Amino acid sequence: MSIGPAGHVARSTVRPAYETSRNAPMRTFLRTDDGVSIDSVYDPASAVYDGSRPPSRDLVFVIAHGFTGDVDRPHVRRVVAALTDHAPVVSFSFRGHGRSGGRTTVGDREVLDLAAAVAWARDLGHARVVTVGFSMGGSVVLRHAALRAGADAVVSVSSPARWYYRGTAPMRRVHWMVTRPEGRLVGRYGFRTRIHHRGWDPVPLSPVEAVPRIAPTPLLIVHGDNDGYFPVDHPRMLADAAGGAAELWLEPGMGHAEHAASGRLLGRIGDWAAARAG
Repeated sequence: MSIGPAGHVARSTVRPAYETSRNAPMRTFLRTDDGVSIDSVYDPASAVYDGSRPPSRDLVFVIAHGFTGDVDRPHVRRVVAALTDHAPVVSFSFRGHGRSGGRTTVGDREVLDLAAAVAWARDLGHARVVTVGFSMGGSVVLRHAALRAGADAVVSVSSPARWYYRGTAPMRRVHWMVTRPEGRLVGRYGFRTRIHHRGWDPVPLSPVEAVPRIAPTPLLIVHGDNDGYFPVDHPRMLADAAGGAAELWLEPGMGHAEHAASGRLLGRIGDWAAARAG
């Protein structure tokens, strides 16, 4: 493996035999700018599709999961399986999640994790990269697009618009898990999620502050009108901040993030991305 400039480390020095072909799944560890090891998976496009169009080979999706998720969680794998009908998929576990190293900063330094995954996707030869994030990952893809400009299109699903939101019971539980020592123990042993004990200093760019910086990159904001974590003022705030440069899908009856994203919705997201990226 050759190590390029900062932010462009493609893969670890450990190379499984099946890495030699992009027709087979690959699993490896990426190294971020700040030295964190990120468990990552590449799934090639499905050989079976619905007949409307064959899967794209130059397009790739990079999936950013929600808080307490990881690359092996069934709800994350379901998203990957749905999107491989359209194109290959890179998925990964954020720092502090699953088998990745480090501790989560709940949306701050996770931008570096996504940047490493996008760089790997480019290194594999894909000309068009679409980042698709859910909940915490939805905020990360927005911030990555604003700060790094590494994607050809961005899809943010169930993202918060602003930090420190405690207006729903689920978000109050999340804040307890993140801010309290006993909550972080629950995160570690109950959810396989290691949470950094230090608060943000400085406070990172918020999703709503990031959105105006994303244009002209195509941006899709997806949110359920039955989301128990973030009510619909969050996606509307994000869409307003885009000044007409983003599409907003408010999905009737949909709940929160990967668990609530139907196969039909994921198919529509795949179609949108294939049409908009590049």
